[in-house]
Amino acid sequence: MNEDDLKELFPNPQKGLYSSEHVSSGIPIPKTQRVQLFSADEWEEFTEEWASSIKSSYHCVKRFAGAGDKGLDVVGFIASNQFSDGWDNYQCKFYDKPLTPTNVWVEFGKIIYFTKCGEYTVPRKYYFVAPKQIGTKLGKLLANAPKLKEELKANWEKHCEDGITSTAKIKLEGDLLSHFERFDFTIFDSVSLVRMLEQHVSTPFHTVRFGGGLGARPQPVIPPEDTVSMDHRYIRQLLSVYAQTIGDDQKSPDLSLLDKDDKIRSNFQRQRERFYHAESLRNFSRDTVPVGVFEALQDDIFDGVVDVCESQHTSGMARLNATMSQAANVTVDASALTSVTRTRDKQGMCHQLVNDCRLNWSEQNE
Repeated sequence: MNEDDLKELFPNPQKGLYSSEHVSSGIPIPKTQRVQLFSADEWEEFTEEWASSIKSSYHCVKRFAGAGDKGLDVVGFIASNQFSDGWDNYQCKFYDKPLTPTNVWVEFGKIIYFTKCGEYTVPRKYYFVAPKQIGTKLGKLLANAPKLKEELKANWEKHCEDGITSTAKIKLEGDLLSHFERFDFTIFDSVSLVRMLEQHVSTPFHTVRFGGGLGARPQPVIPPEDTVSMDHRYIRQLLSVYAQTIGDDQKSPDLSLLDKDDKIRSNFQRQRERFYHAESLRNFSRDTVPVGVFEALQDDIFDGVVDVCESQHTSGMARLNATMSQAANVTVDASALTSVTRTRDKQGMCHQLVNDCRLNWSEQNE
C-alpha cells in the first residue's frame, strides 16, 4: 500500500437529516431496535405494560415472575382474577434470533401437563411474544394445529419429558396422553412486535420507556361556582382565612362569606382555579406516566413550600400568599411531568396538600 491508496474521508450529510435533537441526544433509535436492548426481565415488564393497553379485554393483567411459574408469564384474566373464569397467556421469550419450535416445545408441554394436573384451566388463547418475533417454521406450525400436534408428539420425549419439571420425568402416556389427544391446539398463536408497539403507545408507560415527550394536555375544566363543596378541606380552610381577614367572627364560616367582600371572592375564584388546574394535571398523569410520578411531583412541591407555610405569619392570608409565591418558584425539572406543569398547577397542588392535611392555611386545624 502506498500513499496514493490513502484517501481522506469527507462526510456527506443529507440535507435536513440532522436537527438540534440529534445534536443533544443522537439519532433516534427505532423502537423495534430499542426493544432488542432489553433484558429478559425488561421484556416481560414491557409485555405486561402492553397487555394493560388492551384492558378492555380483561378484568386484570398479572405477571408471574420467577422460578416455578408453571409456564405462566403474563396472564390476562377475562372475567375475574380466577383462571376458571377464562384467561389468556402471553409467553415471553427473549432470544437473539426468531423463535424456533426447538425453543418452545417444552412450553407446549407445560401448558398441556399443568392443565391436566388441574393447576389451572386451559386458556382461551396462548400467545408467544418475542422481540425477534416468530421464525418461519414455528409460524407455519402455529397456523396448522394438526401438524403442530403431530410434531409436538414426535418431540415430546426429547424436549418435554425432562424439561417440564425437575422433580419427575413426564412421559406422554396414560391419562396425559388422553388429555393431549383432546387438547385444542388452535389456542396457540403469536403477537407481532409492531402491533405491541402500536398499542403500547396508549399506556402511561410509553413515554418513560421510549421517550418522545408528552402529548398535548387538555385545557382544565373549572366547575361552576354553585358546585363548590364544603367537603373539600382546602375550601373550609380558605373560608377560615377569609373570615379572619374581614373580621368575621363565624366559628364555621360558609360560602355566604364570599358575598361580603369582592376581593375575597376574587381571591377564592383564583385559588379554586389553581386547585382544578392541579386536578387536571393529576388526571392527565394517569394516562401518560406511570403510577407515582404525580405523587412524587406533589412531594417536590411540599418540600419546596412547607418551611414557608409553617413559618410565623401576621395572618392566614399572609401565609396563603407567601406559600403561593413560593410554589410558583419551585423548580420541577426532575419530574417526568415538567414539560406540562405550569405555575397554576404548582400552586394548586398546595391546595391538594391541604386536602391531604399535609399543609394548613388556617391555624384552626381539622
